Amino acid sequence: MALSRAKDATIFAYMGRVVGLRSLNNDGTDPRTRRILGRVRAIPVGFVRTYGDIDPRAPRLVGHILATTRERLPWHRVVRADGSVAMGKRQRELLLKEGVPMRGERVDLRRARLPSGLKIP
Repeated sequence: MALSRAKDATIFAYMGRVVGLRSLNNDGTDPRTRRILGRVRAIPVGFVRTYGDIDPRAPRLVGHILATTRERLPWHRVVRADGSVAMGKRQRELLLKEGVPMRGERVDLRRARLPSGLKIP
């Protein structure tokens, strides 16, 4: 799949045919990426969200964005669906410092997960 960028859009082409178009922001991010970044920023101190909470249709995309963004984010507040931490000791230390309750090596999601009814951007 070839990828070419226009000034204000990303055009996805496959074998010479346009198969998708996503508009970009001035900083080069598409709306979905901006939404994911906003949702991660909205997680308050002492709480966590799972990758699937951030984007239920694309939890792996959330991980990819967190791994590749240069923006300063509270990345450590995003955990796996079973409460385990993807980034090991450093992530666990940051969560403990914020007072996130743990059960062994995992986050206690019953107590630390941001309520699902809470609207985030």
